[in-house]
Order: sequence, then C-alpha cells, then structure tokens
Amino acid sequence: MKRLIILGCLLFSQFSFAQEYSAREVERPKLVVGIVVDQMRQEYFYRFHDRYVEGGLKRLMHDGFMMQNGHYNYIPTYTGPGHASVYTGATPATHGIIGNNWYIRAKDDDIYCAEDQTVTAVGGSESSGKISPRNLLSSTITDELRFATGKRSKVVGVAIKDRGAALPAGHLGDAYWYDGKTGGFMTSSYYHEELPSWVKEFNNRKLVSKYLDQTWGTLFPIETYVQGAADDNEFESPFKGKDRPTFPYDLKKLQKDNGGLGMISSTPFGNTFTVEMALAAIEGEQLGNRGETDFLAVSFSTPDYIGHRFGPQAIEVEDNYLRLDRDLARFFDYLDKEIGKGQYLVFLTADHGVADVVNYMKSERMSSGSLNTKTMMTELTDFVNQKYGQGDWISNFSNQQIFLNRELIAEKELSLEAVQKEVANFILKFDGVKETYIAEDLKRYEYTTGFKHLLQMGYNHKSSGDVMVIMEPAWLANAGKGTTHGTGYTYDTNVPIVFYGWGVKPGSSSRYATITDIAPTLSMMLKTRIPNGATGQPIVEIVDAK
Repeated sequence: MKRLIILGCLLFSQFSFAQEYSAREVERPKLVVGIVVDQMRQEYFYRFHDRYVEGGLKRLMHDGFMMQNGHYNYIPTYTGPGHASVYTGATPATHGIIGNNWYIRAKDDDIYCAEDQTVTAVGGSESSGKISPRNLLSSTITDELRFATGKRSKVVGVAIKDRGAALPAGHLGDAYWYDGKTGGFMTSSYYHEELPSWVKEFNNRKLVSKYLDQTWGTLFPIETYVQGAADDNEFESPFKGKDRPTFPYDLKKLQKDNGGLGMISSTPFGNTFTVEMALAAIEGEQLGNRGETDFLAVSFSTPDYIGHRFGPQAIEVEDNYLRLDRDLARFFDYLDKEIGKGQYLVFLTADHGVADVVNYMKSERMSSGSLNTKTMMTELTDFVNQKYGQGDWISNFSNQQIFLNRELIAEKELSLEAVQKEVANFILKFDGVKETYIAEDLKRYEYTTGFKHLLQMGYNHKSSGDVMVIMEPAWLANAGKGTTHGTGYTYDTNVPIVFYGWGVKPGSSSRYATITDIAPTLSMMLKTRIPNGATGQPIVEIVDAK
C-alpha cells in the first residue's frame, strides 16, 4: 500500500509538472498585429513627433521597445521583397522575392512577385485576382504560428496592395486586397471560393465613395507645416487635372482623371479605409477572442503612393503621417477595448525607406543626379555588338541588373564571366554609376560588408541578373518629379523596428539590427519554429527583457 501511495504521488507530481510546463511553454498573446508602413523612414518618428497624438506612434515610441538603428540588409529595397523579408526573416537570396517584378530568362518575360496564373479572382475584377504567395520560397512567421497550433490560429492579411496582403499572410493564411475597379476588398481562389460574408458586408458600406466625396486639406493651418519644402514647388508631381501640387485637393473633382475609385490609394483616407477593413477582419473572424493566438497582418500602402508622387520633403507626406498617426491611435484604442490592454502584441516596421527628390537635392546644392538608363543601355548594346558581333546580347535590364543572353554567349563559345566583366567595366564610365558587380563573383565569394554584401543578400542564383549596378548616393534612375527607392543607402534601408504590448518592456537601443530579425524575435516570443529560411537573429533586448 505504501508503494502504491508513493507511486501515485510521483505520478501526480509528474502530471502536475507537465501541466505547469505545458502551460508555461504555450503562453502567448491573444492577438499579434503586424504593421508594415509602405515607405516609412525611421526619421519620421522624430520629424513629426511634436504633432503626433499620445495614443498612436508616440505610444509605440514611448511605451514599446524601439530598435532605432534598424536596417534592410540587402539590395533592392522594394515593396515585395520588403514584406517577404519581414515575415520570413530571410533575404531575397533565400525567399526568392527579388523584386516587385523580375525577368524570367526561360519565359523571356517578367513575373510579378505575387502572381499566380493558376488562380482566379474572388469578389473583384479578374485582372486583379491572379494573386497568391506561391512565388515565396520560405515559410513565414504566420505559417509557423499556424503550424504551432495545429492550424487553429487564424491569420489574416489586409492591404490596399495585393502583395502587401498576400506575402505577410504566408502560405496558410487568408489575404484581402483592394480592387480599384469595384471599390472593395477582394481575394483569389487560392484562399476562398467566395468572399466571406463579413467582407461582403464591409464592401457594401461603400466607404471609398464616401472618402472620395470630400476635399483633402491640411490637418493644421498650412503655414505651420515647416518641416520640409514649400507647398508650391517644382519638385512634386501634381494630380492630373490640377496644375500645381498644392492644397487643397478636391477629390470628387479629381478622381475621374486619377484612377476613379483607385485614387483612394493616393490620399490619407486610404489609411483610414485600411484600418476600417482591419477592424472588420477582427470582428468578422473573431480574431483574438477564440482561445487561440491569431495574427492580423496590416500593410498601409497609401504612404508609398503619396511619397512617390510628392517626395519626403512634401507637406502632403507630413500631413499623411499626422493623419496615419490618428488612425493608429483609434486602432490601438479599439484593441485595448476589444482584446485587452497588454493582451495583444504589435510590431511596426516598413518595407523600405525613400530617396529625396533629385531636383530638390540639387536646389539645395547637394550632390545628386539622374542616370539615363535608356542612353546607357543603347551605348552598351553598341559596345557589345562591336566587340562580339551583331546579336541580341542584352536580354533585359531591370531592378538595376543587366541580364545577358546566356544562350547566345554559349553558342558563340564565349566565357560568361569574361562578358560579364566587360559589361561591368563599360558601365562604370557613366556619371552616376558608383560600382558594378558580376554574378560569378557573387556566386564564388562570400562578402560580409559593404554593397557587395547587400547585393549578395539580394542575389538569387536562379533568378537574378549578370551585372549589378550601384549608383552614387542621392542618384536615381530616370529621375523626374517625385521620387523612388530601391538602393542600399541609409535613406532606403533605415526603417522602424518597434515592438509594443504583450511581453514587451519599454525601451530603445541604437544597436544595429536588421529587418530579418523581426520574424525570429516573434518566433521566440510566440514559441514557434523559426521560419525555415530565416537568417536573422532574435532581438535579445526584447526577448530577454525581464
């Protein structure tokens, strides 16, 4: 009897320990909210800080943990690769999304990063429906959360841009994006055969028509916007139907010539619309209120549209961020009420930064310029024809990469590496070209610093080009009014990395961190596997804080 009692006590203690250990191991927040702001510099936290409200970006900045020196660790810095890298913890060299579009040698044509010709549109126009994450070669943190819970966790991706929804949602989540032709959110047959009822109900609210039936004026008196250039200048690109890029913007009048319902993307109300869809997703799917950890991936696409058109010194950009701040405050207040303060985890980052407008930089007597790539490629074609004979030696030029006709080079029994070197050396003669690198070197050597390293982290052996071009600082290709991004300079790489809420102690660090550290950090916090292609490391200041 004594032995049975002892054995029973041992079994009970082991059972109790197992229960306690299991509970401790699976402790997770009710909801994870991943926020990617399309085209946000880290400096925007500070530059517009004084007019942010307490509950929005200031809440993240002062009550969350911010890595102030967060960077993209590859080239090129575009939207597709950015979203993929945030959620996989890997760079394009591994996850395969090497641009928004890229050239496919076998097809002699471009492919779009979220393109999937095997699926069809659901709830929107057919031309906007061939979307899925199938081109993504690595798992995402959202996939790993689903696997960790036996797929009981729900994952929903929401964005105006399809790639901003599909890539974060991963292979196992649901994604919804905006269709400018119908004015509502849609999906594809990869996810659903028909739109869920809550999405239909949301679309029936016809919010876009209401947003565009108003005027976009400044939130504050326009004379108080003193952080950048004057409202009326020659550096910004005006909307069609308006002579100058100046406030106010009569959206009802302008929308006809600027994409119809698609114009919402280029106004701050696109952010408001995205928040409304995010709230509808939480309510429609009961995210965070089902006894499992759910994941809502939200991408704010509007800042990118506005930033491209006007540039980072524009009043339009400042006003957009002041309004986005208020939208985020409303969003966080909702989460406090419906999920519970301290019961949800938020991270905020960006898919890339942005370069200053070339002509604005020139006006300030800064070194800057525009590389005419048409002239460059014409002269390059003449050069290779003279050297190797007439032929289609150059297959494509995209994402600052030159693709050579490898079949023709092999047919002529030439050395691919030798031709790459000749082309790379020739390109160096153009003003604005800083450095060139060849594919064979990126395959042969391992680089750990400088542009060579950034290129290598963005170089995919099967998909990338033969010669990579690096421009001088503040130079852009074919620059005019407005601006773009894509380089490895700090204005394109230095973006926010901030965590807030469940399990996060307030603080900040100026230590160098990379965008690929976000997913491994989440893996540690959520106790999931690290995404299978991840090369980043957990941010110890966050996961080890006591």
